[in-house]
Amino acid sequence: MKIVRAKDYKDMSRKAANIISAQIIMKANCVLGLATGSTPIGAYEQLVEWYNKGDLDFSEVTTINLDEYKGISRDNDQSYYYFMNEKLFDRVNINKKNTYLPDGMEPDSEIACRKYNDIIHSIGGVDLQLLGLGHNGHIGFNEPGIAFEKETHCVNLSSRTIKANMRFFADEKDVPRQAYTMGIKTIMSAHKILVVVSGEDKAEILKNAFFGPITPSVPASVLQLHNDVTVVADEAALKELDA
Repeated sequence: MKIVRAKDYKDMSRKAANIISAQIIMKANCVLGLATGSTPIGAYEQLVEWYNKGDLDFSEVTTINLDEYKGISRDNDQSYYYFMNEKLFDRVNINKKNTYLPDGMEPDSEIACRKYNDIIHSIGGVDLQLLGLGHNGHIGFNEPGIAFEKETHCVNLSSRTIKANMRFFADEKDVPRQAYTMGIKTIMSAHKILVVVSGEDKAEILKNAFFGPITPSVPASVLQLHNDVTVVADEAALKELDA
C-alpha cells in the first residue's frame, strides 16, 4: 500500500486526478471504476479541466460505478446517475453507452444485482478503481457487518450513512434506506485501487482501515490485502498517523 500525502483537498484532488489521467493515457480503452460523494468531485473537476485543454481523451474509456440508491430514478438530482453526468460524463467526450451504474429503479434486488454482475463480468475487469472512505469504513455501500459481501448486492444503509446523506435531501424521510452496491470481491478484483480521503473527521477511520486489523466491521480494511493500492489523503486526514 502506498500513502500519498497531500497538503489539502485541492492538492489531494490534483494528485488523484494525475493517477487517473495516467491510466487513461497509458490505456485509452481502459475501464475505470468510479465513485460518487463529495470527496472525488475535485478530482473529476481536474480531469475535466485537463480534457478542456486537450490533454485527455475519454472517447474509448468505459466506466463502471460502485453503487446507486434503490428506488431513486435517474432524473432525480440525488441519483448517482445524475451526479456522474453532472460532474463528469456531460463535460467530456465519453460515450455514454460505455458508462454503467446499477439500475436503482429495478424493484427486484435479485434481478438488479444479477444484471449488474453480468455487466461487470462482460467488460473484462476494472483497470483502476476509485474509492472514497466512509466514516464507518464503508467502501461503495459495503457497510460494516459480520462478513465481506462478494458481488453486487442490495444493502440496508446504516443509520450513520443515512445521517451523513441527510444534507443532500430536503427531508430526512426522503433519504434512501437501501442501495445496490458492488461487492468486496468485485472491488478487490480491480488491477489498481485508488482511495481518496480528506478531512480531519476521516483521520480515525483512515488509521483503523489501513493500519488496524482486517475485519468486516471495517470494510475498507480488506484493501490491505490488495497488491496495488494507493491512498491519496490530505494532511488533516493523516493526522492520526502523525500522532
